[in-house]
Amino acid sequence: MLETFLNNKPLFYDEIDYTRMPRVYEKIKNRLKIPKIIHLIGTNGKGTTGRFLATALHNLSFNVGHYTSPHILEFNERIWLNASCVSTDILNSAHQELLDILCKEDADALSYFEYTTFLAMLIYKDTDYIVLEAGLGGEHDATAVFPKVLTLVTPIDIDHEAFLGSTIKAIATTKLKAVQKNAIIAVQKHKEVYDVALELEEEYGVSIKDLNTYIKENDRKKTHLIAENNKLVPYLVQNLQLAISALKFLNIEYKVEDFNSAKLYGRLTQISENILLDVGHNTLAAKAIVNSLKEFKYTLVYNSYKDKNYKEILTILKPIIHDVEIISIDDKRRVSVEILQKVLDDMNIKHSHFKNINKNKKYLIFGSFSVAEAFLKGISE
Repeated sequence: MLETFLNNKPLFYDEIDYTRMPRVYEKIKNRLKIPKIIHLIGTNGKGTTGRFLATALHNLSFNVGHYTSPHILEFNERIWLNASCVSTDILNSAHQELLDILCKEDADALSYFEYTTFLAMLIYKDTDYIVLEAGLGGEHDATAVFPKVLTLVTPIDIDHEAFLGSTIKAIATTKLKAVQKNAIIAVQKHKEVYDVALELEEEYGVSIKDLNTYIKENDRKKTHLIAENNKLVPYLVQNLQLAISALKFLNIEYKVEDFNSAKLYGRLTQISENILLDVGHNTLAAKAIVNSLKEFKYTLVYNSYKDKNYKEILTILKPIIHDVEIISIDDKRRVSVEILQKVLDDMNIKHSHFKNINKNKKYLIFGSFSVAEAFLKGISE
């Protein structure tokens, strides 16, 4: 069973062997059938951009897979095929096929994410397109080894410094080195990202075009209608335009209706009249949320990993926070409750422990996939 096999692999690593995925891919690539891949790299917006694009391609009668991570409640969420998460039976069948292809040493050595990336490739072997979302990385990411027809670059910001670098230039360089031939870059807030893109174009002969190279006036009108139809907040509209630019690059005509019901769950999702859920976990996500929700005050259901900039995130969110309810998460990387409480005290933000939902309050659930999982499991019990 896949679940048992994956449970024996750690989800997170203090160090990563960047040579392992390319080495194993070289051994088995002749056993894999790789469709056209559209690769997604960046810090924020990869999931929603990918789901917009995959949904439109599906509605345009293409056979399409969308590989995204992490999941909120079930692993199946990571491997989307033609508008549905794949079944457990399909996952287990692909798992057996992959074990037959790999030698035992490699199967055991591959990380959780590396193994599941190969698993997705087997499931998607008969698709026309794979919308392939990178994990936390760029050039060294498990998804980077495959041939791609296009790379989409979402906004890049500080995140995962231990693996990607401590400056925007370092992070942008690591991420953009995943570009093989053609890329389209979303609007960036840091000039260094554009500088790195230009340097890589000159050094490696790749083409990294600005979003507006492809988005014309008619596309902007369509974007407005799609946003109205699907009630998209501003940051999701930017992701939508990046998805549309991919269709334009591929010379695929699209209609407004092709994007209906394309939102990815957990991205400012209204799960009830008084509850919004977002799996954002960094400063860029926090800024986007404040921009979208600035008319109201919310009870923030929150927790954080100790390696995140939680003080800066809370500072950004403060204008829309009425109070904070700290939710318990089962993860050894979590910040201690005492430290989080002290930060909130220093910021003069009222806080308590999350227990249940008060129907008379507006809630924003934010902090990470772990926070979303803990909240959703808690209210379903």
